[in-house]
Amino acid sequence: MATAMMTMRRAAALGARHIPPAAAFSRHMSADASAAMEKIRAAGLLKTQGLIAGQWVDAYDGKTIEVQNPATGEVLANVSFMGSRETSDAIASAHSTFYSWSKLTASERGKALRKWYDLIISHKEELALLMTLEQGKPMKEALGEVNYGASFIEYFAEEAKRIYGDIIPPTLSDRRLLVLKQPVGVVGAITPWNFPLAMITRKVGPALACGCTVVVKPSEFTPLTSLAAADLALQAGIPAGALNVVMGNAPEIGDALLQSTQVRKITFTGSTAVGKKLMAESANTVKKVSLELGGNAPCIVFDDADIDVAVKGSLAAKFRNSGQTCVCANRILVQEGIYEKFASAFIKAVQSLKVGNGLEESTSQGPLINEAAVQKVEKFINDATSKGANVMLGGKRHSLGMSFYEPTVVGNVSNDMLLFREEVFGPVAPLIPFKTEEEAVHMANDTNAGLAAYIFTKSIPRSWRVSESLEYGLVGVNEGIISTEVAPFGGVKQSGLGREGSKYGVDEYLELKYICMGNLG
Repeated sequence: MATAMMTMRRAAALGARHIPPAAAFSRHMSADASAAMEKIRAAGLLKTQGLIAGQWVDAYDGKTIEVQNPATGEVLANVSFMGSRETSDAIASAHSTFYSWSKLTASERGKALRKWYDLIISHKEELALLMTLEQGKPMKEALGEVNYGASFIEYFAEEAKRIYGDIIPPTLSDRRLLVLKQPVGVVGAITPWNFPLAMITRKVGPALACGCTVVVKPSEFTPLTSLAAADLALQAGIPAGALNVVMGNAPEIGDALLQSTQVRKITFTGSTAVGKKLMAESANTVKKVSLELGGNAPCIVFDDADIDVAVKGSLAAKFRNSGQTCVCANRILVQEGIYEKFASAFIKAVQSLKVGNGLEESTSQGPLINEAAVQKVEKFINDATSKGANVMLGGKRHSLGMSFYEPTVVGNVSNDMLLFREEVFGPVAPLIPFKTEEEAVHMANDTNAGLAAYIFTKSIPRSWRVSESLEYGLVGVNEGIISTEVAPFGGVKQSGLGREGSKYGVDEYLELKYICMGNLG
């Protein structure tokens, strides 16, 4: 499993941490970053230790790891670098707390979650600043993520009271048949760096609402947001041990979670390769597993689409978070009749994107998470151009340096290129012409992934027909931003198992129990 977890770390981080030469960055923060960090400290939300049994603790061997600002290379903080011993203690704490937390009424759990939601919202600016500093996304997007992440806590605070069982008509007159829904137990939640708040609340919210307790392993690239959110959970009255956070040595933490018989469920957001490893290792203790894995989202623009709507939606679907989301439009398929017109309008829109430090108000695209992410984008671009594609816009590192990359549009992309076959996870939009609806659907489905897809058309019959034909868990019609707490989020094929969010997301944290009562006379 150590190999699996090292693979997880590489995939989740898009490669091992790249430390630039000393001259490439300053260890002294800029004025803007310093002011932001001071605001976060003043709110009491800069936490650098792990959370175990309601206590903030250092790594037992004293080791720490640097958290850097990807826009500048500045060191923001040194956080505890934990491993198997700390994780085992976190599991024991969660297991012990499970028996009291699960016995509370749904209403009591819901009230605690509602207080957590209120605290997140009241501190949304500090959380957004923290997120921008450690992850790089623009403040506007970070504020949007705080609201989005908080919405899961609010929703599941309410949904806790709607976890219903069943009474089944008996086959014999002296029997009564009942079905209960009960919490699965201790949950191990492994979350990525691209949405450091929302990917945690989308898992922890329903888990706590059901009565489960949780051990969270956030990405070592973005642990500060998760630690701040956990502190607010404590302030809200979530009891010690119900929510634990350990970060650091991914192989050791993963081993401890997977090998423990007290951990009854693993929930993971990240790459398909790592998801497969986790699924295989979970079999040893027969854990429940839910996986939200990689995507290769097609965005299909038909010739009857409203060009302005299609450009706006495609731009949002592609370049949000600098292209670093699992639902980003990875392939933009455009019908031949409007290909040139769409390409011209789309390139003009992409040119308007302002690349820069996320703390600057005018910024609409921040850096990639690290140097390895940039190298992956360069690999995909080189592969495409070597096979006949042409760069229509961008296609190189940004003059700002660090891990900034120019918003890029590539034409003449074909299905033998990495840009078509794999997830680029960067600000690169491949344009691919098609002739017929049938061809577009075939091209869209020609992948092992099946998370999100987008279509743009004015035809209602076509929108129904194509939506039902696409082999994806999520479909946006004339819209590029489709995620919401009230709808199920998840993929098909090798994009994962299970759903997050909505009433369907609750079932991932529940077990069914059948009770037969006999001899009732």
